[in-house]
Amino acid sequence: MSPKDLVDQTCQKCANQSKILSYPLCSTSLPVIPVSHSANLQGLALIAMELALENVTSSIETIDKLLDDENVSSIIDNLKDCMELYSDAAWTIVNSIGAFLSGNYEVPINWMSSVMESASTCQQGFGKKGEGSPLTTENYNLFQLCGIAVCIIQMSNPAAKAS
Repeated sequence: MSPKDLVDQTCQKCANQSKILSYPLCSTSLPVIPVSHSANLQGLALIAMELALENVTSSIETIDKLLDDENVSSIIDNLKDCMELYSDAAWTIVNSIGAFLSGNYEVPINWMSSVMESASTCQQGFGKKGEGSPLTTENYNLFQLCGIAVCIIQMSNPAAKAS
Protein backbone atom coordinates (compact mmCIF):
# COMPACT_ATOMS: atom_id res chain seq x y z
CA MET A 1 0.00 0.00 0.00
CA SER A 2 1.35 3.41 -0.94
CA PRO A 3 1.67 6.09 1.74
CA LYS A 4 -1.02 8.20 0.01
CA ASP A 5 -3.29 5.18 0.16
CA LEU A 6 -2.53 4.81 3.88
CA VAL A 7 -3.53 8.42 4.53
CA ASP A 8 -6.71 8.07 2.47
CA GLN A 9 -7.59 4.69 3.97
CA THR A 10 -6.94 5.92 7.52
CA CYS A 11 -8.97 9.10 7.04
CA GLN A 12 -11.82 7.14 5.47
CA LYS A 13 -11.81 4.62 8.31
CA CYS A 14 -11.87 7.39 10.93
CA ALA A 15 -14.70 9.22 9.14
CA ASN A 16 -16.66 5.97 8.86
CA GLN A 17 -16.20 5.23 12.57
CA SER A 18 -17.43 8.64 13.67
CA LYS A 19 -20.17 10.89 12.36
CA ILE A 20 -18.31 13.93 13.67
CA LEU A 21 -14.94 13.44 11.97
CA SER A 22 -14.41 15.07 8.60
CA TYR A 23 -12.80 12.96 5.86
CA PRO A 24 -11.99 16.06 3.76
CA LEU A 25 -10.23 17.81 6.66
CA CYS A 26 -8.26 14.67 7.50
CA SER A 27 -7.29 13.84 3.92
CA THR A 28 -6.13 17.39 3.21
CA SER A 29 -4.43 18.07 6.58
CA LEU A 30 -2.23 15.01 7.04
CA PRO A 31 -0.52 15.19 3.61
CA VAL A 32 0.55 18.81 4.28
CA ILE A 33 3.35 17.36 6.42
CA PRO A 34 5.84 15.87 3.92
CA VAL A 35 6.80 12.93 6.16
CA SER A 36 3.18 11.72 6.00
CA HIS A 37 3.98 10.35 2.56
CA SER A 38 6.26 7.74 4.14
CA ALA A 39 4.61 7.34 7.55
CA ASN A 40 3.01 4.31 9.17
CA LEU A 41 -0.04 4.56 11.45
CA GLN A 42 2.04 5.64 14.45
CA GLY A 43 3.64 8.33 12.31
CA LEU A 44 0.23 9.55 11.17
CA ALA A 45 -0.91 9.73 14.80
CA LEU A 46 2.10 11.89 15.63
CA ILE A 47 1.42 14.09 12.61
CA ALA A 48 -2.19 14.61 13.70
CA MET A 49 -1.05 15.56 17.21
CA GLU A 50 1.59 17.92 15.78
CA LEU A 51 -1.03 19.55 13.56
CA ALA A 52 -3.29 19.99 16.59
CA LEU A 53 -0.39 21.61 18.44
CA GLU A 54 0.24 23.96 15.48
CA ASN A 55 -3.46 24.85 15.53
CA VAL A 56 -3.33 25.61 19.27
CA THR A 57 -0.23 27.77 18.89
CA SER A 58 -1.76 29.71 16.01
CA SER A 59 -5.06 30.07 17.89
CA ILE A 60 -3.29 31.45 20.96
CA GLU A 61 -1.74 34.12 18.70
CA THR A 62 -5.18 34.91 17.28
CA ILE A 63 -6.71 35.16 20.76
CA ASP A 64 -3.82 37.40 21.86
CA LYS A 65 -4.54 39.78 18.97
CA LEU A 66 -8.26 39.76 19.73
CA LEU A 67 -7.60 40.55 23.39
CA ASP A 68 -5.77 43.70 22.25
CA ASP A 69 -8.71 44.76 20.07
CA GLU A 70 -10.87 47.39 21.76
CA ASN A 71 -13.86 46.37 19.62
CA VAL A 72 -14.30 43.02 21.37
CA SER A 73 -15.05 44.26 24.88
CA SER A 74 -18.36 42.34 24.96
CA ILE A 75 -16.53 39.01 24.52
CA ILE A 76 -13.35 39.71 26.46
CA ASP A 77 -14.24 37.23 29.22
CA ASN A 78 -14.94 34.52 26.65
CA LEU A 79 -11.61 35.20 24.96
CA LYS A 80 -9.80 34.99 28.30
CA ASP A 81 -11.53 31.65 28.99
CA CYS A 82 -10.51 30.38 25.57
CA MET A 83 -6.94 31.56 26.13
CA GLU A 84 -6.80 29.52 29.33
CA LEU A 85 -8.33 26.49 27.59
CA TYR A 86 -5.93 26.75 24.65
CA SER A 87 -2.89 27.29 26.89
CA ASP A 88 -3.79 24.16 28.84
CA ALA A 89 -4.44 22.34 25.56
CA ALA A 90 -0.93 23.11 24.33
CA TRP A 91 0.61 21.41 27.36
CA THR A 92 -1.84 18.53 27.13
CA ILE A 93 -0.92 17.88 23.49
CA VAL A 94 2.82 18.07 24.21
CA ASN A 95 2.39 15.59 27.07
CA SER A 96 0.20 13.37 24.87
CA ILE A 97 2.96 13.20 22.28
CA GLY A 98 5.45 12.24 25.00
CA ALA A 99 3.18 9.53 26.36
CA PHE A 100 2.54 8.18 22.87
CA LEU A 101 6.25 8.09 22.07
CA SER A 102 6.86 6.12 25.28
CA GLY A 103 4.40 3.47 24.06
CA ASN A 104 1.44 4.52 26.18
CA TYR A 105 -1.64 4.68 23.98
CA GLU A 106 -4.48 5.07 26.49
CA VAL A 107 -3.21 8.29 28.11
CA PRO A 108 -2.95 10.26 24.85
CA ILE A 109 -6.40 9.02 23.82
CA ASN A 110 -7.85 10.45 27.05
CA TRP A 111 -5.81 13.65 26.92
CA MET A 112 -6.50 14.39 23.26
CA SER A 113 -10.19 13.78 23.96
CA SER A 114 -10.00 16.37 26.72
CA VAL A 115 -8.55 18.86 24.24
CA MET A 116 -11.56 18.18 21.99
CA GLU A 117 -13.75 19.14 24.96
CA SER A 118 -11.72 22.33 25.43
CA ALA A 119 -12.42 23.37 21.84
CA SER A 120 -16.14 22.71 22.36
CA THR A 121 -16.15 24.57 25.67
CA CYS A 122 -14.47 27.58 24.07
CA GLN A 123 -17.03 27.61 21.26
CA GLN A 124 -20.02 27.15 23.56
CA GLY A 125 -18.89 29.99 25.81
CA PHE A 126 -19.71 32.52 23.11
CA GLY A 127 -23.15 31.04 22.47
CA LYS A 128 -24.11 31.30 26.13
CA LYS A 129 -23.89 35.08 25.90
CA GLY A 130 -25.56 35.22 22.49
CA GLU A 131 -22.34 36.30 20.84
CA GLY A 132 -20.82 34.93 17.66
CA SER A 133 -17.47 33.25 18.15
CA PRO A 134 -14.47 34.72 16.35
CA LEU A 135 -12.79 31.34 16.92
CA THR A 136 -15.27 29.03 15.19
CA THR A 137 -12.77 27.84 12.56
CA GLU A 138 -9.98 27.38 15.11
CA ASN A 139 -12.25 25.45 17.48
CA TYR A 140 -13.59 23.26 14.67
CA ASN A 141 -10.12 22.47 13.33
CA LEU A 142 -8.74 21.69 16.79
CA PHE A 143 -11.69 19.43 17.57
CA GLN A 144 -11.26 17.61 14.25
CA LEU A 145 -7.47 17.23 14.45
CA CYS A 146 -7.68 15.86 17.99
CA GLY A 147 -10.47 13.49 16.95
CA ILE A 148 -8.38 12.28 14.03
CA ALA A 149 -5.41 11.78 16.36
CA VAL A 150 -7.56 9.78 18.80
CA CYS A 151 -8.88 7.60 15.99
CA ILE A 152 -5.41 6.90 14.58
CA ILE A 153 -3.96 6.21 18.04
CA GLN A 154 -6.75 3.70 18.63
CA MET A 155 -6.07 2.09 15.24
CA SER A 156 -2.33 1.86 15.92
CA ASN A 157 -2.64 0.55 19.49
CA PRO A 158 -1.02 -2.92 19.58
CA ALA A 159 -3.09 -3.85 22.65
CA ALA A 160 -6.32 -3.16 20.77
CA LYS A 161 -5.20 -5.37 17.90
CA ALA A 162 -4.37 -8.23 20.27
CA SER A 163 -7.86 -8.30 21.81
